[in-house]
Amino acid sequence: MAYRNKTYIAFDGEDLYAYRMMQAWRENEHIEFDFYDAHDLNTALDSSQPETIIARLRERLANAKQVILLVSNTTRSKAADEDTFLYYEVEAIRRRGLPVVFANLNGSRKVQSSKLPESLASDYYTMSVSWQPKIIMYALDDYVAKFQKNLTAVDPKTGPYYYLDSVYEDLGL
Repeated sequence: MAYRNKTYIAFDGEDLYAYRMMQAWRENEHIEFDFYDAHDLNTALDSSQPETIIARLRERLANAKQVILLVSNTTRSKAADEDTFLYYEVEAIRRRGLPVVFANLNGSRKVQSSKLPESLASDYYTMSVSWQPKIIMYALDDYVAKFQKNLTAVDPKTGPYYYLDSVYEDLGL
């Protein structure tokens, strides 16, 4: 089960509420959602110097096996701004070749190309899902395994993908 591996969750600071909600999902005994959060490995205080925060992000990403990137209206622009931590995270994710599940905070089940970081939007094999525990967990199991196999494929997939409605229906969503 891939989601039990170290999962890095990347997001724009404005989307901190969504990250906190994912932590609450994990703690709620009535919601089947679990992941080993790479953010829990080290603490970076908001008052830290940027160099210290980047060092901590580097440590977390070095321990991560897959990524959930929370997608909102500000994701693309923040990921393109070299002065943001999201820019650093996205570039490090690509360099490390980590599988990326885009969780659309607006609930969309489709790829939202105009909101995705440019460096991960076209030639990088990714999966877009709605921001719901069941489908995110499913993607961490299904897509992450496919991503790993894709690395050695003769004709590897590239670009953003999404699950058909039938997958959501099978999950009761």
